[in-house]
Amino acid sequence: MARISVIIPTLNAEEPLRRSLPSLASLSALSMLRQVIFADGGSSDRTAEIAEEAGADFVRAPRGRGTQLAAGAERASGEWLLFLHADTVLDPGWERVARAFMDEPGNAGRIGYFRFGLDDPSPGARWLEAAVAMRCRLLRLPYGDQGMLMSRALYHRLGGFRPMPLMEDVDLVRRAGRRRMAALATRATTSAQRYRRDGYLLRPLRNFICLTLYFLGVSPRAIAKLYG
Repeated sequence: MARISVIIPTLNAEEPLRRSLPSLASLSALSMLRQVIFADGGSSDRTAEIAEEAGADFVRAPRGRGTQLAAGAERASGEWLLFLHADTVLDPGWERVARAFMDEPGNAGRIGYFRFGLDDPSPGARWLEAAVAMRCRLLRLPYGDQGMLMSRALYHRLGGFRPMPLMEDVDLVRRAGRRRMAALATRATTSAQRYRRDGYLLRPLRNFICLTLYFLGVSPRAIAKLYG
């Protein structure tokens, strides 16, 4: 049975990890889990201790999500890779959806991504979820906070994550191409903290501006200064 290496980029992620790690426990029960890898960018909290408590591999890497994800993938030995943000919780039963996706031979050449959700009951959160669903339907452009499940062979065939300070997820999806993207019939719920802090209008607007600049050819390093 093919097993999954779960790769989580971390940076002072002690609190969100306590919420997200339990949703991975079902993988062990179904003998689907090969390993959990924390690709850490220099945490000063208890992230390393949580990795030890959870039996996860702890990989240190230069700070930057692309660099950290690439370092985690290098350590991975599972036939499938699941890239997941530290503050993302997967819905109950997600592992069965993943198992069905992995069992389909043609999906060894595709990337599965989850439906986007936010842990906020406000109308702003529902509006943003609908906007992300529309983006994924029309453009087949999921972001990293929706999780990405792919075979290790496909990951290496695409050249993996590049050492970018941001847009590493968009860069990989662009190289994969729209036809390789597959929506999974389950949800990944991400912390809405940054949207509550910056606003459900200003934060998505800033993200859209950054994405537009990236597609116009502006350096991700320059865009990172705007993103903050």
